[in-house]
Amino acid sequence: MTTNLTATQHSILTHAHQHTEGKIIWFPDNIQGGARKKVLEGLFNRTLITASKGDWYISAEGYDALGVPHKAPISLQTLDGVIASAEQAKPRRRENSKQAQVIALLKRPEGATIAQIMKATQWQAHSIRGLLAGSLKKKLGLVITSAKMQGCDRIYHAQ
Repeated sequence: MTTNLTATQHSILTHAHQHTEGKIIWFPDNIQGGARKKVLEGLFNRTLITASKGDWYISAEGYDALGVPHKAPISLQTLDGVIASAEQAKPRRRENSKQAQVIALLKRPEGATIAQIMKATQWQAHSIRGLLAGSLKKKLGLVITSAKMQGCDRIYHAQ
């Protein structure tokens, strides 16, 4: 037996299937307030969704109505394994890269200015500032400090 879905019901279930592991959290813009409650009631009364811990999820009948395979919820064990492997993964660095040259310049006791890094790498100043803020600080976790003495260029250090 096929279950006929309205366009709204179909879009809500499809979004939940494709984006949220079956959890109903999205509604079309034209479904607000009391209309959301009515749509949920309609889906529940037709056993297309089920409630669990205060949230709504697609039921087996809902997946059948969509004609898609049932999605199993992500288990905590699987999630723990993904997190552990992500924590073990370290950003790779090549020793002969321009990034390695910049790090070496920044780790010198005297540090380095943007002009010195530009000369060593042949990069423009905005590229160097992006490297400092993005790759070195955020991805590699280096602590980048800078100091500006009066009459001198700003000097950057990596720790």
